[in-house]
Amino acid sequence: MRFLDHIDRSAIGTLLDRDEYFWLDLDAPSNEEVETLDDLFHFHPLALEDLRKKGQRPKLEDFGDYIFLVYYGARDPDGGTAVRLEEVHAFISGGYLVTVHDGDCSALDEVRKRLDALPPSSEQFVVYRVLDALTDTFFPLLEGLEDRLEDLDEEIFSAPSPDHLQPLTELRRDLVQLGRVTTPQRDMLARHIDDILEVPGLEADSRNYFRDVYDHAIRISDQIDSYRDLLIGSRDAYLSVTSNRLNEITKQLTVVATIFLPLSFVVGFFGQNFGWLVRNIGTAADFWVIGGGSMALSLVALVVWLRRSSYA
Repeated sequence: MRFLDHIDRSAIGTLLDRDEYFWLDLDAPSNEEVETLDDLFHFHPLALEDLRKKGQRPKLEDFGDYIFLVYYGARDPDGGTAVRLEEVHAFISGGYLVTVHDGDCSALDEVRKRLDALPPSSEQFVVYRVLDALTDTFFPLLEGLEDRLEDLDEEIFSAPSPDHLQPLTELRRDLVQLGRVTTPQRDMLARHIDDILEVPGLEADSRNYFRDVYDHAIRISDQIDSYRDLLIGSRDAYLSVTSNRLNEITKQLTVVATIFLPLSFVVGFFGQNFGWLVRNIGTAADFWVIGGGSMALSLVALVVWLRRSSYA
């Protein structure tokens, strides 16, 4: 199998004439290069239009002699937490494989190294290697999301704070972004595996391998669904813990306010400027007996009432 990383009209024309299988991998081709692809392969205009536009939904379109595939992998976050997806457009036929992406694609680079070390047994095996490599790039990303969820859960239960709202929102956004890709990709594999296997010219010997890719897609989709449930649980836990803390604070403030309520009444009563109070409370003993004693008596009565209310 020949591998090309740029458009070489002479080499591609020779390979097509000899019906020799080759893989052409292009990184962010220009409009002129896309037009050259049209001249060499005569791809359908709709496929070329999709090729120029990124952000496509995972899909497979059958054009008879070849199929056009939009497939996604996950990029290495490079120590960050943001989810980055790798959109790969592929033309698959019995005589060639053309892949197009923007930027370096480590998954495809790894596939090329493996195929150079161990030549493929068939054309279908090359296609399987590409799809399998792109699919498996989601697993390290999901492991990172799981670690973030576990760390966030521990922080929420130990010391919840409003700072946890932002990571919760970011995780939710990441899971939604992944779900928009992995779920239709899983469904596409379920419906169109046989279409890939039946492309004219592809030797049918890799059916079990493609089922393995589908199994991995199911695992990825199921993990994302379970992480969504865990995220909802983490959010509910945060709201529950903060609500319990608010209830405790409210209870403490209520107790303080209840204690000072009778004391404020007594102080306010004896603070009135009536002649009787001025003439009859003139000594320290009168102050402590009448003023301090009434406050102490009110506190005792309050404690007795609270205890009886709690046991009622």
